[in-house]
Amino acid sequence: MKKTPYFIAVFIILIIALILYNKKTNNELPVIAIANYGSHASLDAAILGFKEQMRVEGFIENQSIHYETADAGFDPSLIPQMLISLKAKNPKAMLVLTTPIAQAAKGKIHDIPLIYTVITDPVEAGLIKEKYKAEANITGSSDMQDLGAFLKFAKSILPEARRVGLLYATSEANDIALVHMMKASALEFDISVIAIPVEQARDVQIRMQEFKSKVDFIYVGTSGPIQPTLPVISAEARKFHIPVFNVEAQAVKDGLALASYGVDYTAVGRNAAKLTAEVMRGQNISDLNPFYPTAEEHHGVINKKLAIELGLSFPSNIEIIE
Repeated sequence: MKKTPYFIAVFIILIIALILYNKKTNNELPVIAIANYGSHASLDAAILGFKEQMRVEGFIENQSIHYETADAGFDPSLIPQMLISLKAKNPKAMLVLTTPIAQAAKGKIHDIPLIYTVITDPVEAGLIKEKYKAEANITGSSDMQDLGAFLKFAKSILPEARRVGLLYATSEANDIALVHMMKASALEFDISVIAIPVEQARDVQIRMQEFKSKVDFIYVGTSGPIQPTLPVISAEARKFHIPVFNVEAQAVKDGLALASYGVDYTAVGRNAAKLTAEVMRGQNISDLNPFYPTAEEHHGVINKKLAIELGLSFPSNIEIIE
């Protein structure tokens, strides 16, 4: 019995030694920085896909590479400090998620390869000048939606729909690009777009009132400022009996949206990893052309309970979430 404290002490020493060894090992590994805007389903999925593909490419976390991850909690004022902190880790490459992060990184970081992801239109955002050509130290993986395919999907559920509502953040280049693309795609389907500007997230509930009796459905895209307000959008839309379509499936699973049709965000992250892996192997980033989603990387689902609540029928080929 008297030996028990001795064995406990030895065990504690071994644990401490292991922690210190792992810390030392991680400090010696090449670093990839991940600069995120905040925790959200699509952003989390992109990071998951990124790490999965990096493993496929032979870059194993805490064995051959080390990740330094930070997010700004969706607070733009914290972005500069976050980027300075990550740059101090001397990363070999930096993954930058969403337009505000990527724009800030491009403006401040010129000696580290930057790989953007979850960006709708990198040209509109000023990250690159040509759609399929990288800049000096930046390239990446867009989540540009096939809005024509989305509207076809929406019409398969709402055949009589003629008006789509869209909230957009006036401060987001992604959102401005989305409005332009939606209007262009809607022409083919004889659908009018009611786009309502939002300056602050707290204004969403008030802005939603402008859709009452004016739209047949609402589309929520990849907007950094708008997506976190989806519960508010969903609650207000339900009062007006307006179906909500979201860009990613988690909202459908959570009962916040009737249906979703959009890019698989793990695939978006995997595409970013393919570019990052080439950078880690020594490839010049300016030679790596940006990725855009393929048709096969889009997917549609519908919430059965909400469809019944809204009195809707839907094609049998759509994946149903009970």
